[in-house]
Amino acid sequence: MVQEIIKLKNIGSNDIPKYKKVFNAFKESIETNVFKPGDSIPSINEFSKDYKISRDTVFKAYKLLKDEGFIKSTPNKGYYITDNKIKVLLLISTFKAYKEVLYHSFMQNLPSNVIVDLQFHHFSVKNFKSMLDAQNGKYYKYIVMGFDHPEVKKAINKIDENQLLLIDWDLHSKKTSNFILQDFGQGFYNCLEEALPLFKKYESVKFIYPEFTYHPWESVVFFKKFCKTHNLEFDVIKNSKLFTVNENTAYISVNDRMLYKLLDQCLDANFVLGKDVGVLSYNETPIKRFTYKGISVVSVDFQKFGAKAAEFITSDAPMQTYLPTKLILRESL
Repeated sequence: MVQEIIKLKNIGSNDIPKYKKVFNAFKESIETNVFKPGDSIPSINEFSKDYKISRDTVFKAYKLLKDEGFIKSTPNKGYYITDNKIKVLLLISTFKAYKEVLYHSFMQNLPSNVIVDLQFHHFSVKNFKSMLDAQNGKYYKYIVMGFDHPEVKKAINKIDENQLLLIDWDLHSKKTSNFILQDFGQGFYNCLEEALPLFKKYESVKFIYPEFTYHPWESVVFFKKFCKTHNLEFDVIKNSKLFTVNENTAYISVNDRMLYKLLDQCLDANFVLGKDVGVLSYNETPIKRFTYKGISVVSVDFQKFGAKAAEFITSDAPMQTYLPTKLILRESL
């Protein structure tokens, strides 16, 4: 069985190191259940002799297989396949409250044989590229939350599209066979339409889009369209340092840091939310339900988001999903 697998990999060809080819051959066979837990494999010396590969090459391949948890060795038994563990890369931007909901839902819906390597790129192109370049080929599947940058798209395009799931943002890359995305445009606009009677209570509506946010600009475009369609006075606030809350104004905040600054200023000025000042926040988190009698939000269901992402790990079927964006009204608006 081992001989058949290794022959298919054509050990001597191209520039991939021989030890990595041996590793990849075993890894693929383990993950596709050609090898079962407990199956024996040749010793290093046997493999080296049978396939005319140096002992050092086989040793490096076996060491990597052991380090990754695919094989074990014990005295008197030799090398054997361990329980069939699958390694998955979850690469996201930062670990905010709503992403914590997504992450825990993702983990809870995975089978016990899946090992998740959680990494953060913090919107750094250098971090993003290095993480994917270093890990490409190491994982069974890749779940990636990207951001709008040409180098990010290039890095994503290097991954086998059948192993890749893009989440959250539509990057319009070539490798978009599998995705779970939010609709930051029309979906957001529909929520604003639903809240129109509440926005009309105020003299103006302001979109807080601070200079440090990475929220898709598409939402601002549709916000402006909404306000113009309904003849609402509006503004987009981009300078966080100059932000001051005004009475008789409704605010849309896509950043929780700015949301807390807004709420703090309302408290100092004795403004009543939902009466003197309106507040609509992006992304539901558990705390927003209880803050100031409740903060109204525009959000997808992050528990369903995580569960859907977990489904990609256990299925070979293509996944192309746009999550519904919903308005949750509370007393703040």
